[in-house]
Amino acid sequence: MGYRNTAGVALLLVTAGCSGRGGDGAPPRANDPIPVERVESFLAVPVDADLGNLAAVLERRLPRQLWQIDRPGQACVPSRRIDIGIATIKTPTVRCRIRGEVTRGPLQLAGSGEEIILAMPLNAVVRAEDIGGVLKRETATATAMARAVIRIDLARDWTPRGTIDIRYDWRDEPHVDFLGQRIEFAEAADRELRPIIARLERELPGEIGRLQVREQIGRAWRSAFTSISLNRENPPVWMRITPQALRYGGYRIAEGRLRLNLGLAATTETFIGDRPTDPPATPLPPLQPLQRGSGRLSFFIPVIADYRQLEPVLLRALQRRSQRPFEVPGLGPVRARFDRVTIYGTTGGRIAVGATFAAQDSEGEQATGTVWFTGTPVNEPGSRRVGISGLEISGTTDMTGGDLLLQLANAPGVDAYIAGALTQNFDRDFAELLVKVRRAIAEKREGPLVIRARIDEVATGKLKAAGQGLYLPVRLTGTAEVSVAPSG
Repeated sequence: MGYRNTAGVALLLVTAGCSGRGGDGAPPRANDPIPVERVESFLAVPVDADLGNLAAVLERRLPRQLWQIDRPGQACVPSRRIDIGIATIKTPTVRCRIRGEVTRGPLQLAGSGEEIILAMPLNAVVRAEDIGGVLKRETATATAMARAVIRIDLARDWTPRGTIDIRYDWRDEPHVDFLGQRIEFAEAADRELRPIIARLERELPGEIGRLQVREQIGRAWRSAFTSISLNRENPPVWMRITPQALRYGGYRIAEGRLRLNLGLAATTETFIGDRPTDPPATPLPPLQPLQRGSGRLSFFIPVIADYRQLEPVLLRALQRRSQRPFEVPGLGPVRARFDRVTIYGTTGGRIAVGATFAAQDSEGEQATGTVWFTGTPVNEPGSRRVGISGLEISGTTDMTGGDLLLQLANAPGVDAYIAGALTQNFDRDFAELLVKVRRAIAEKREGPLVIRARIDEVATGKLKAAGQGLYLPVRLTGTAEVSVAPSG
């Protein structure tokens, strides 16, 4: 038998503490709060950097003219034998000076996986000058492509550093066929580019620092100390995130962006009511390696029944039952009128149920007062159906008219009827709340922090009775990614 109110579900938290009552037969009131579950989550935290800025910096750093070619006294026209019919003569070797330069074109930054590829087009212009004093100049050109492979690493303090490895993607080694000879400059390319690459490698950490990778990591860390709204009202539900560690699992390059793979180890706590205060942010901890997959989110939704919402449910059930007499052994039929029901949490994880009523037996004897029962709320593993076990009389208050009330309360089936009236099924109520939570965390922004999560598993825990309400812990697990929205 379910219960509902105009808000749709009795999932409200009794925020005010209750003082105990003693000496009058009523069980003592518990004042313990709903326990806040703390569980560990491991959230994926991608941090992106635009590599376009790095390309612009390297473009300024690399000179346009990479090296010059100057080879005097080259055999531009080699000697050869010519048969003139009556004799064979040998022509002289024609000497010349070969001059030229190798320049680069615009840099192209791309990459995939963990390699940033800096493509460097090479253009060679070669001239032969003073060719045996006969020809003034001949010119030839050639093109090729060199590639610098950049890899980034992070130090323990999250400072980025990088290495560069020059590679050549020659289909045909760069050369020119000139005046009958082949002039190659692949070897020269390696020799001439090596000091340029060495200089870039020295300057690379500073240039990578301009990507503000460490600053973005620090901003993501500080922003994660926050609370995320899981449900706005009826009831308000909040998940507070407290980061514990940040781990690094490398990076990947895609579509001109550098994406760092970070895993945030954090505890998550669920609160009902007002937004909890954010935990104080701690300094960015040293880098630790990522040793397992990130992106697992775990948190609890406390499905809570306010005891005050249960009282009218039980009172209506008892009033319906009182429309016909109760059969009390030794007394016969007894009529009763139920006026009030009081329910609260008592000690030992039990609930107290006080039924205030008046009774009259067949001989006209009357009695009024409150009979108190205590019982333990229970549920089957994985079930959201709540029942009451071990319901028994614990005392009376405001009694007048002898033992008639106790005899009626002890009549066969009365305790079972009360326990049955208190049996509730949270399935529909929980389903409604779960829809709200799924919608809230699909993409939720709190300040600069954006969380995107999907719930994959739902597990119901063991029902507990606390001073502030009946508490059914439901654990949700799924995948989650946390990112920091651009400022402004």
